Amino acid sequence: MQLGPLERFARDGTVTDVVVTCDGAVWIDCGRGMQLAHTAIPLHDPHVLRDFAVRLCAQLGCRLDESQPIADASAPDGTRVHAVVAPIVPHGASVSIRFPDRVAPDLDVLARLGMCPAPWVPLLRLLVQGRANVFITGGTGVGKTTLLKALLACCTPEERIVTVEEVRELHAVPHAHTVSLVARAANVEGKGAVGLPDLVKATLRMRPDRVVVGECRSEEVADLLRALNSGHRGSFTTVHADSVSRVPGRLIALGLLAGLEPRATAMLADGAFDVLLHLERGSQCRRIAQIGMVQCVDGRLCGRVVAQWSGTGDAVAGEAWSDFVAQWKERGSGGGA
Repeated sequence: MQLGPLERFARDGTVTDVVVTCDGAVWIDCGRGMQLAHTAIPLHDPHVLRDFAVRLCAQLGCRLDESQPIADASAPDGTRVHAVVAPIVPHGASVSIRFPDRVAPDLDVLARLGMCPAPWVPLLRLLVQGRANVFITGGTGVGKTTLLKALLACCTPEERIVTVEEVRELHAVPHAHTVSLVARAANVEGKGAVGLPDLVKATLRMRPDRVVVGECRSEEVADLLRALNSGHRGSFTTVHADSVSRVPGRLIALGLLAGLEPRATAMLADGAFDVLLHLERGSQCRRIAQIGMVQCVDGRLCGRVVAQWSGTGDAVAGEAWSDFVAQWKERGSGGGA
């Protein structure tokens, strides 16, 4: 994919995101928040910026014009492009580009970069070995997909992984037996759409060892919860949430989109996920800030923190931490898997 005036940022291994505002200003994120950048070719002319956005999306087979002013696409290397043109924005276009991981999807490497304290790395591997259903939560750009890839890299070679995404980001998972499914939008006639709920249902007929939903954001949550309650262990998904305690409310809201009553969502979610890994972005790095669980208590879904980490020093363990670690040591060694 050719990025024209933004090409040098793609070659810079420290840049994770590039955004262009509708007035042509270019901002980059090198892991420490957005910083203003400059390009050799200015993008301040609205017509030049709009043409750049249209051509960028066309390279990825994605239409961007007056009739379809919002585009979301990904390149074969995992680069993700989102673009919006006028009249959705005041003039020109707004472009957001996210580059794929520049570091190996390896838990030890991520720990050295500050993703988690070193003593948590063996536990994360035990969660994979013990076939835990893992729910990764956090805001935009906190490293959910990066952590997910690192966890999938711990799976044994003979396991069959089926991934489901709205925009393809997990196709480069370093695992020999991976099937990557991606949703498809309707064509110009309004036909041919294949949504995430359809894909989640399809995975169950594909003999998966692990079902992975890149991001759960709508009614597909109902099909995912049903799958996790029918014996599909060792599965993964991510969702946007701002803490372990807020995850239940997020699940309830998604369940309502699928027509599930809150109590039904609570019953399905109780025990569906064995562990929550909540990520946050600090001033210097992205990290696992909380490890928790989702449980149904008296018909209400609750998020429970079992350990948390500020990004420096030792993690702070909750009262359930010892039992939690002991459980996964046993299951990871095959005692309860």
